[in-house]
Order: sequence, then C-alpha cells, then structure tokens
Amino acid sequence: MKKYIYIAIGVLFVAGIVYVIQAPTKPGKLDQFAQCVSDSGAKFFGAFWCPHCKTQRAMFDRSAKLLPYVECSTPDSRGQLKVCKDAGVTSYPTWDFVVGTTTERVATTMELAQIAEKTNCQLPE
Repeated sequence: MKKYIYIAIGVLFVAGIVYVIQAPTKPGKLDQFAQCVSDSGAKFFGAFWCPHCKTQRAMFDRSAKLLPYVECSTPDSRGQLKVCKDAGVTSYPTWDFVVGTTTERVATTMELAQIAEKTNCQLPE
C-alpha cells in the first residue's frame, strides 16, 4: 500500500514541475506600455553586464521582455557588436526615439514618464 502512495506522490510532484515549466507567464502591469514603446520605433541599446541597463529593465519588471532591446556586448563582455558600432552607440543605456523623420538619442537611464513623453505612449495609472 505504501508503494502506491509513494508512486502517487511522485506522479503529482512530476506533474507539478511540468505545470510550472509550461504555465504561461503572467502579463506584466506595463505590458501595453512596453509594447507601445516598441511599436513607436524606439530602440534601447544596452549590455548584459551594465548595471544601469539592469536598472532600466527592472523599471519595466516582467514587461521588460517586450522592450525594443538591442544587446550590444559580445558574450565575453570585451567588445561591442556590429549593430551597435554601426548605430554609433558609445555608452549604455542608450535610447533612440523616432521624432518625425529624425532620431533623437538619449544616453542615460530614463524615468518611465520620460520614455512615455518621448514615445507618446501612455503609462498605466
């Protein structure tokens, strides 16, 4: 009898792990805002090792996955990828915003309200 109990517990444990792995991620409270920022044509250049870039992404919490993020660092963190060299990115984080027919560059960590203003995207209340 104990054997069947252990088997049942094992099956439930494995089923729980599978559920957690395959469960859809909950939407972030800034998903619509982050998607709007992306849709605006903005670009967020950064590097995985950059603490200011991590701070910027943290402001978006789970919604950061929707940002128009461009990784600039080589995997060994010793160089810059061609896409960022070609864009003239020299510091992180760097934001490019589409303003009419031109691009406006801001090379600093930005408050969400500033990003909203530059992209004409509305922050949730």
